[in-house]
Order: sequence, then structure tokens, then C-alpha cells
Amino acid sequence: MEAIQAHGALWSLKEMYTYPNEYIYWTIHIVIYPYITGLVAGAFVLSSLYHVFGKEELKPVSRFALLFSFALLLIAPSPLLFHLTQPQRSIHIMMTPHFYSAIAAFTIVYMTYMAIVLAEIWFVFRPFIVGQALEKKGILGLIYKVMTLGSYDVSEHALHVDEKITKILAFVGIPAAGLLHGYVGFIFGSVKTVPLWKTPLMPFIFLMSAIISGVAVCIFTYLIVMFVSRRFICKNTIRSMCKVLSLFLVIAFLLEGIDLVFHAYTAEESWGILSEVIFERFGFEVIFIQWIMGMIVPMIMLMLPNVGLPRAFIASTLVLIGVFMMRWDVVIGGQSMSRSLAGFLTYKIPIIPNSIEAFKEGPIPVVILLSAPFILLFIFNKVLPVFNDITSEEDCYATPEKPS
Repeated sequence: MEAIQAHGALWSLKEMYTYPNEYIYWTIHIVIYPYITGLVAGAFVLSSLYHVFGKEELKPVSRFALLFSFALLLIAPSPLLFHLTQPQRSIHIMMTPHFYSAIAAFTIVYMTYMAIVLAEIWFVFRPFIVGQALEKKGILGLIYKVMTLGSYDVSEHALHVDEKITKILAFVGIPAAGLLHGYVGFIFGSVKTVPLWKTPLMPFIFLMSAIISGVAVCIFTYLIVMFVSRRFICKNTIRSMCKVLSLFLVIAFLLEGIDLVFHAYTAEESWGILSEVIFERFGFEVIFIQWIMGMIVPMIMLMLPNVGLPRAFIASTLVLIGVFMMRWDVVIGGQSMSRSLAGFLTYKIPIIPNSIEAFKEGPIPVVILLSAPFILLFIFNKVLPVFNDITSEEDCYATPEKPS
């Protein structure tokens, strides 16, 4: 009888001294998973800057960032399901929740955060939903009537209460979003057998990179949508988002720099192979793409005066590429070091799907997963429009009309 091939043997190449049962188990889907959850947290934080801290210049993108965060949130667990050999068993972590397992605790955090986001979306869009429920007929009208949850009061007092509740939900949602993504860094940082991950800074590094990627994807998507639909772009809004992005870029860069200095200063027995991975085997990915092109160049572009739309678009694109590469370098680079500290493993994505497992780990699911949030946002926008009709810079701060 033909022996069953070990999980990971399809895409792991070994060099020098490695253990027989050692493979790269966490693959491209474990790269995409923290990448998408990071976009969730960053987009929600951007939305909360208006609702909680009153950043009026971010008002035109607050609803967009909130709904985009929800679209990303729905897709966030999907990479894990693609990666699991038996995804049908994932339901057990919901049926038997406990806090002794990080992934089980994540389910509780995930569902709590989703409830917060859904509630905030409902309160933010309630005036629009009520107006559509009273105006539309047929199936669409029925959908809006169901979405009202029986609440048709759009008086000034009711809207004032909605605004207060929205502010509370946004305030509570900020630490929830941080916890949602910070726990991913916690999981990596608690794996003692991988030298690259073993640092208490890992949760904070993941969280800061999450915020910069979330803000960057909002800038990137907002500019594309406004350009394609030929809508007016609020330049002050773009500049404000760029300021937020540049601030968190500085923090993220400092944290990653401190982490590298910490590893070099302690110079544990793993530093020899770790330095070879960072500066040689993954040197181009880490130094050039992640640090120079993904952080330093966008920082310089955003800190120069008079940030224009082309510069903002290019900088946000570079940040998105750099954060993705950071996830790749951490997940794949961390596993490329053998536990013997004398060998290496190389990851090769299975391009040809000669089996179900190879197909699941191939490029087709990757494209689907990365495209799905944008498709969902497009669908959601048909029901709950996230962009107001703005024709001038003054309209960027105008309050939309209340439903009669």
C-alpha cells in the first residue's frame, strides 16, 4: 500500500541538517490570514477616528471604512478553513469554547467584535434604512423593512441617541479590533521553538502593521472607487488619512527596528542562522521590499509637504505590498530555519494542482481570498451606499439630509 505523504512535503524543500518530520506546515494561507485580519483592524480604527475623536476631515470615509472592515471581517477566517485538512471540525471550537486555547479564545473575540461592528453599522445607517423602507416597494422594500428591526423613529432626539451609541460602540470596538489582531502576534510570539517569533514585541508589531495596512487599503480603495465612478475626491480627507498612515508607519518601523536590535544584542545560539535568514536568504524580501519600499519610502513620500493624490496612491500601494511581505517574512521566514539550527527549509507554492491539497494551497484560492472583500464591499454598497454625493470640498463636511 502506498504510504500517505506527510502534510507539508508537497511544498517543502530541505537543505543541510533537518529533522525527518520537519516541514513548512504554515503556508500561504497563514500569511493571508493575519494580513486580512490586519486590514480589518486598521479600517475600523480609521472609522473610529471620526466617530470617537471627532476628526471631521475623515467623515467622508468613516462609513466606507466601517463597512469595508465588516466585509474584510467576514473573509478573515476563510484562509484558515482553506488551510485545514479537515475544516469541518472547526465548528467544535464554537461548540466547546474555552480560554486555554488561543484559537478557541479567538472565536469568542471574533464573534464579539463582529457583533460590535454589526451594531455600529446599523446605528450609522439607520436613518438611511428607515428612509428606504418607507420609500421602496417589493422585495427591496421588504429587505429594508426587516433591516429597520421595527425602529422607525428618526426624530432629532432619536438620532442624537443613535450618535451617542455609535460613539460608545466605536470606542469599545477599538480595543476589540486591537485584540482581534494582537492575538495573532501573541500566537506567533509564544512559539518558543521558532527564534524569529520568540519576542514579546510580536503582538505590538502585528498590531501596528495592521493599522498601517488598514489605513493604506482604505486610501487605495477610496481613490480607485472615486476615480472609476468619477466622483469628487475630498483632498483634505486624503491628507488626513496620509497623516494617520505616516504616524503609525513611524511607530511600526521603530518596533521592528527594536525587535531586530534585541535579537542581535542578546545573540542567542540561534542568532547565527537567524541573521543568515534575515540578511541573506530573505535579504531582498526583508531589507528591500519590507523595510525600504514598504516603510521608508512611503514614510518619506507622506511626510513631504503638499501630499497629492498620485503620491498618496503610490505610498498606500507600497505599504500594502510591504505589510504583505512582512507577513510572508515572519510566517515563511520563521519556518525556514530548521529546529536543528543547522539546516534550512524552502517553501514552494504548488502551482500545478495534482491533488486536492495542492489545489487548496495553490494560487487560485489566494486570488479568491484577496478579491472576496472587495466583491463583498461592492455588494454591500448597493444596499448601504457608503459615499455621499460630494461636488466640492465644502460638501465633504456637510451633514447628509435626514429622512422625512
